[in-house]
Formats: sequence, structure tokens, C-alpha cells
Amino acid sequence: MSHHKRNMEILGYIAALLIGGTLGLTGSGGSILTVPILVYLIGLNPIIATSYSLFVVGATSSIGGYRFFRKGLVHGKTLVIFGVPSLVTIYLTRLYLMPALPPQLFRLGQVIVTKEIMVMVLFALLMMVSAVGMIKNKVSAEVKDKNKEGGHYQQMLAQAVLVGLISGLVGAGGGFLIIPALVLLVRLDMKVAVGTSLVLIALNSLVGFLGDMGHYTIDWVFLLTFSGLSVIGIYVGSAFAHKINSKALKQGFGWFVLVMGVFILFKEILG
Repeated sequence: MSHHKRNMEILGYIAALLIGGTLGLTGSGGSILTVPILVYLIGLNPIIATSYSLFVVGATSSIGGYRFFRKGLVHGKTLVIFGVPSLVTIYLTRLYLMPALPPQLFRLGQVIVTKEIMVMVLFALLMMVSAVGMIKNKVSAEVKDKNKEGGHYQQMLAQAVLVGLISGLVGAGGGFLIIPALVLLVRLDMKVAVGTSLVLIALNSLVGFLGDMGHYTIDWVFLLTFSGLSVIGIYVGSAFAHKINSKALKQGFGWFVLVMGVFILFKEILG
């Protein structure tokens, strides 16, 4: 192993701690960096990176989801109504759709668009949309004092399938789609929406990872080490969460994610 590659791996492990630390400090957002870290620092193939990311996101979201569940801030009925279609979609996406996509998708002039490029471009766009949500801190102001549960179940079904599809394609949790759906369509209280979202993300991610089990050789030592560092980061971040302005930090992190998304987009398109 070259000295440069070894240094990049060490940076990758440090970044795993930062993923968890951001989650612990702000309650969300950190996992959006998992795929770029696995691809650009660890050097994994983007398709494998999306698989590993599902496991990491599932493990870290489980910690937060359990905390909210213990406080009674998880809505069981919504968990079933939203969870089942998104779980089925992500499982089928990872089991059948991803393996079925050809290595070379199409040509744009002289440029061959591969499956790996498509995944990273989609991920960059996802990062940018998610970043805008973090910067604006949207949703909470829109539904103040509207805690009554709604019945927009057709819209919820469509949103759940969309979450499953996006999560399956790019290996991300999809919280930026789930939380607005739960707050605006189901009229859940913001804290309950966050708690329910974390449980949904954990379930979606781990079920999606199960869909990959027969397709890829998993390096369990690396995956458990990386995930373990992320979980440690959560507890470290949580210990300092009360000492900082989490809203300001989340907005700052949002700008960082936005810049990273733009960088990845240009890197993948321009090569």
C-alpha cells in the first residue's frame, strides 16, 4: 500500500468520526457525507460505497431512533404506512434494479456515462438538495401549531416509494424527504417526525443493505470499524450538543455539503 493511499485511509477513518459527531451535534445530516468519504478517501468503487453507506447510515440512525423511541417520540402508525412501501422499494431496488443496470449506460458525445458516474452525479444532486434544506432550516415554521394528524395517504405512498428508490440508488437515508412528508402530510409534531424519520431511515438502510448481500463481497472488518467510529462520534457529538448553537452549526454544515455536492458534480462530469 502506498504512503499516499495509507494517509487517505487514515483521513477516511477520521472522517467517520466526524460523520457521527455531526449527527450527535445537530441530530441529522452527517450521513450524507458517507458515500463521498468512502469513494474519495477510502477509494471504494461508488456502487460498493452505496452498499456500505446503507449499513453505516442504518447503524448510526438506529442510535438516534432508539433514543427518540425511548422518549415516546416515534409514531407507530406512520412507521407502518410510510415504512412498508419504502422498505419494499429499497429492497427491490438493491436486489434487482442496481445489478440490472449495465456498466455503461449511454454516451453523451465522446463521454461514456457509466453506472458509477450516474450514481455519483445523483448523489451530488442529492447533497445539494439536502444542503439547501439544512441552510434554510425549512418545514418547522410552516406547520407551527398544526399537530393534528392528516390523511394524505396517497401522497405519503408516493413519497415513501420515492424515498425507497432514491435511498436504494445512492445509498443515502432520505431524511430530507421523509421529515417534510411526515410534518406537512401527516401533521406530526416536529420532534415526533424526526424520531419517526430516524427509525424509518435505519430500517430502510439496513433492509437495502440486505438486498446487496448476495451481490457483493463485504469487507466486514472495515465496515464494522468504520461504522463503529461513526457511532463513537455520535456519543462524542451528543456530549457537546448542549454547549453549541446547533441551528447555526447545521446551517454551516449545510453550506459545506452544498460546496461538496457542487465539487463532486463537476468532478464527475468533467472527469
